[in-house]
Amino acid sequence: MKLFIDAGNTRLKWCLDDQDCTLATGTGSLEDENPLSSAGELIRQVRGVAISTVASEERRTHLMDSLAKLCPAPVKFYWSEQSRNGLVNAYQDVSRMGADRWHAMYGAWLDHKQGFVVVDAGSAVTIDYVDTSGQHLGGYILPGLQMMLRSLRTDAARIWFDPDQGLATDPGRNTGECVNHGLAWLSGAMIERVIADARKHGLSDLLVTGGDANRLIGLGLPGTHRPDLVLSGLRAIHAEDSSE
Repeated sequence: MKLFIDAGNTRLKWCLDDQDCTLATGTGSLEDENPLSSAGELIRQVRGVAISTVASEERRTHLMDSLAKLCPAPVKFYWSEQSRNGLVNAYQDVSRMGADRWHAMYGAWLDHKQGFVVVDAGSAVTIDYVDTSGQHLGGYILPGLQMMLRSLRTDAARIWFDPDQGLATDPGRNTGECVNHGLAWLSGAMIERVIADARKHGLSDLLVTGGDANRLIGLGLPGTHRPDLVLSGLRAIHAEDSSE
């Protein structure tokens, strides 16, 4: 049995595979003593671990310590690459790209070779464009919803609001509405730009992943929700490397 982990800045997603069959999936927090507690006793049957992560070194070490206590399986980290199976990274220094972006693009490339956009709405929002030839055209990194909310809480002390994450974009009539409608308004402007970029580059498919994916879709992003896109790419790369 193999364990695959997509570890973001604060949370992780995992899946357990046995002979390419998914047995269980779950989520966890990197701040927990055991970020993989939702895997239960199944984790003790793991014989190999593959990880895609953008977590800090401190949290990566914490995850490694937790894994060492739970199962004595070898662990391999997978990072961004220059190219794979026709997909070509636009970065000259691929070590500067978050592994999750590369693995999400590769997961998309396997199923959408007619060109696509990947929007990963996590702690940060990343947007990547890939054309029909597999060339990564580049992308954007923006602060995510929770990051913007934290900034307003800590850097603007006299702005008190309830972060109800409303999707309305009309002008707010109290501070809470002004904040939440403002964040939705910003997201709406980003969505308009993504749609225009996809049209400009002739990219037919738009794939959305990450914890705030449904929020962006609710605000009008016309994408397909692929919550396990990073894990799909990671599993495919692991399988390809294991078969060599």
